[in-house]
Amino acid sequence: MMLFEEGKFLLDDPISKYIPEFSKPQVLDKFNPSDTTYTTLPAKREITIRNLLTHTSGIDYAGIGSETMNAIYARAGIPTGFVSEKLNLGEKIRVLGKMPLVHNPGERFTYGLNSDVLGYLVEVVSGESFDQYLKKHLFEPLGMEDTWFYLPETKAGRLVKVASENKDHKLVNFVNDFVNYPLAAGTYFSGGAGLSSTTRDYAIFLQMLLNNGEYNGKRILSRRTVELMTTNQIGDLDLGADKFGLGFQVTTEKGQARLGVTEGSFSWGGYFATNYWADPKERLVCLIFTQQSPMSHGEIHNKFRAMVYQALDD
Repeated sequence: MMLFEEGKFLLDDPISKYIPEFSKPQVLDKFNPSDTTYTTLPAKREITIRNLLTHTSGIDYAGIGSETMNAIYARAGIPTGFVSEKLNLGEKIRVLGKMPLVHNPGERFTYGLNSDVLGYLVEVVSGESFDQYLKKHLFEPLGMEDTWFYLPETKAGRLVKVASENKDHKLVNFVNDFVNYPLAAGTYFSGGAGLSSTTRDYAIFLQMLLNNGEYNGKRILSRRTVELMTTNQIGDLDLGADKFGLGFQVTTEKGQARLGVTEGSFSWGGYFATNYWADPKERLVCLIFTQQSPMSHGEIHNKFRAMVYQALDD
């Protein structure tokens, strides 16, 4: 959105204008699970940058998406974002551009690798690698000193371990090695995953947005751009009680009736049961980082919301 403000692109530009591999997109028609072959039909239109920001492009997620697209992406070598190897974001996104979509752009909300594509868009239009762009234009100006794709040795000892559950829902150590990717000297700067941070750093980021794009005298975005990001951008498409802006879930009047989170609040979460929201009306920044996967007691997030709002006393 900073680059949007600089006139580098428009939200309704086709992404193929900047990443040609996404031209003439195809929608999945038939899939053969025995050998992961498939047929496609031409999409009704091209994917726009707005589609990517709202997860309405038709791109699915590798690893956590549908079984069919997991198989197709795995065969093509598309990573989830938690990468220890020396991979290159641009190379993988250009491959992704040739993969089939699960539906026509704009037809519905499908959480997918859209932010990864946007990360590469940042590289294309800025001329900087995604990690260096974030560090130079966002993290350093805001004083976010503990936010990294791959941790420097001086911070490695502070990485919190990930918990998991056994079949009886008792806490156990997470045994999959991929949780240690922040300790690797990797090169895959994913747009949708991979950053490690602290509650303090992420609270700074959210406070900047709550302040209409400014924090401690540093102007990151304009007030109107923040309004764009936190306004319903998916129209009547279904996302349960709430809607989606440009990168954030947005609480609606119907959503406010569930737990009291104020209409207009914006939120999302992370893979290891992290969750956050910012409430412009009540001037709240709320974060709960539980560092666990899977987590059967996800109701703790809703209990946290209820506890926050019962504490208001005015």
